[in-house]
Amino acid sequence: MDNHSGIYSHYKKKIDEVLAQQITQEYPVTLYEPLKYLLSGGGKRIRPVLMIFCCEAAGGKMEDALYASVAIELLHNFTLVHDDIMDNADTRRGRETLHKKWNDNVAILSGDHLIGMAYMNLIKTNSGRINEIISSFTEGILEVCEGQSYDKEFEIRKDVTLNEYLMMIGKKTARMLETSAEVGALIGNGSKDRVYNLKSYASNLGIAFQILDDLLDINASEEELGKKIGGDLLEGKKTFLILKALELVKDKNDLKKIKCIIDNNGLKSGDENEILEIKNIYERSGVIEFAKNEIEKYTSRADKNLNSIPDGDLKERLKWFSSMLMSRNF
Repeated sequence: MDNHSGIYSHYKKKIDEVLAQQITQEYPVTLYEPLKYLLSGGGKRIRPVLMIFCCEAAGGKMEDALYASVAIELLHNFTLVHDDIMDNADTRRGRETLHKKWNDNVAILSGDHLIGMAYMNLIKTNSGRINEIISSFTEGILEVCEGQSYDKEFEIRKDVTLNEYLMMIGKKTARMLETSAEVGALIGNGSKDRVYNLKSYASNLGIAFQILDDLLDINASEEELGKKIGGDLLEGKKTFLILKALELVKDKNDLKKIKCIIDNNGLKSGDENEILEIKNIYERSGVIEFAKNEIEKYTSRADKNLNSIPDGDLKERLKWFSSMLMSRNF
């Protein structure tokens, strides 16, 4: 395990080195200063490292996928910049968001520029399958935009179903991991089956990761979460838990409380006792147990997707990556 962790850190360092070289221009200051600020903000580099791991699992080397891995990180940052504008978020990674530190126009343009930068890195990839690689990357962008559109639509709608929610996270959280894995596997010149299995592995892992994220919001301690629990309830987010509660809660009073959160766009009081009460409803009705089982189901599917990869370090590294991601031990 320590060996895999060391390799993750080594690859992260390589990615960070290339990211640090991305902005060489100074003018216009209103474009390049925000971009320098953004790219110096750190990050776990989950997606680019996953891309490199999948490249290796398909038969390639780290060096083959380095520039493409930087491309996926730049793309990820593009989504964060534009999401933050749409969500009117004040902070990201403990620092002011671009649109708060500068303004919306600067942040929009910075995001646009990141896509161009991403492609400039992607096309440095030396592969006979470059058309497939660019197609996969581009399809990923289009689908993530669809996912974000559904996400914003669901904020307004009162009748979102659990299946719709799973479709949305498949196009958003899971899709970024899926694109990372698929591009990596293509760069590694993997067989059709190998590319498919690595892509499916990442997709299943992404869905498990998002359901866990929803669960931790109410089921973790404030120390573990690093912020107050129940934030999703306060904001009225349509999460896996609240949508499953609409299906499972039988008690009329309990169901009324759940529906009130959706109708009122959140628990406006911010009362900790109310949050605890909703958590108790989730526990009584089996929502939390169901969520845990679904996390296990998708994690297990991801694990099975690796069965076709020969036993050895590369397979173990992806299994380690899954457990690292699901334990939030970045």
